[in-house]
Amino acid sequence: MDQVMTRKPHEMLAATLSQELDAVNALIRTRMASKHAPRIPEVTAHLVEAGGKRLRPMLTLAAARLCGYQGDQHLKLAATVEFIHTATLLHDDVVDESSQRRGRPTANLLWDNKSSVLVGDYLFSRSFQLMVETGSMRVLDILANASATIAEGEVLQMTAASNLKTDEDIYLQVVRGKTAALFSAATEVGGVIAGASEDQVKALFDYGDALGIAFQIADDLLDYQGDSKATGKNVGDDFRERKLTLPVIKAVAQATDEERVFWMRTIEKGKQEEGDLEQALALMAKYKTLEATRADAYGWATKARDALQALPDHEIRSMLSDLADYVVSRLN
Repeated sequence: MDQVMTRKPHEMLAATLSQELDAVNALIRTRMASKHAPRIPEVTAHLVEAGGKRLRPMLTLAAARLCGYQGDQHLKLAATVEFIHTATLLHDDVVDESSQRRGRPTANLLWDNKSSVLVGDYLFSRSFQLMVETGSMRVLDILANASATIAEGEVLQMTAASNLKTDEDIYLQVVRGKTAALFSAATEVGGVIAGASEDQVKALFDYGDALGIAFQIADDLLDYQGDSKATGKNVGDDFRERKLTLPVIKAVAQATDEERVFWMRTIEKGKQEEGDLEQALALMAKYKTLEATRADAYGWATKARDALQALPDHEIRSMLSDLADYVVSRLN
């Protein structure tokens, strides 16, 4: 994990799966078209072509190949996963009133909130059409459940984000909803479409779940100690936006009465003053919550790697293991 990787694991995966990824991208472009509403491809292309890593659809392709799949239905599933992801981003930017994503203006800023919400709805509909075309009820069940879990997680986050009663269990539930659910569904359906054994399908689910949790915890930690040039966010953005993420949740759990008053003023009531971020960071340092959060992220990355042991010995398995290391290597 300490060695410098000249080529990042997701880049190695992309190179290995390049032909299938090209086919998925072509399918995405075809299915995001609309004869009657040109606004749909305009908005969708803005986000889809923004240079994202295509990590989630890549996980579906990788899982299918790892399990020896020879057909082409996994391409539809990979496109489905990307459409679900893109739809949630469009909706999230409206809810969060965001103005930038991946260094570009958001769709809701360039067009309007109505366009973002409705195009997101269209992409959800397209994703269900693609699911049905695979002819697998089990795949439909997995991805439909994931879509519901994502929406549930977003609503839970909205109500729990600034509530000091939010504990680590609720945080984990939010993370499983907004991030890990799609990771685990992406890997699970790859195994299912390949006809993998139940043990292998379970291992793929466990890998995606743990990878997604490690990914989100690392993101939340980087908000307080990351390089703003690398993350695209200013240090402390989550604090300013009154989001209770794991480093703060751990500090609140150990807070004195006086410290709790501080957290109540800044997070619950949103009455922030100059110097409050520095005070928050000092309290996190006092209780070593950044270190504890880092340990949690590494623990979930280890769970992801361990889950892979039930899967065939294959170059893809090694890349997926390296990917689990990579999502937390950003914390070094």
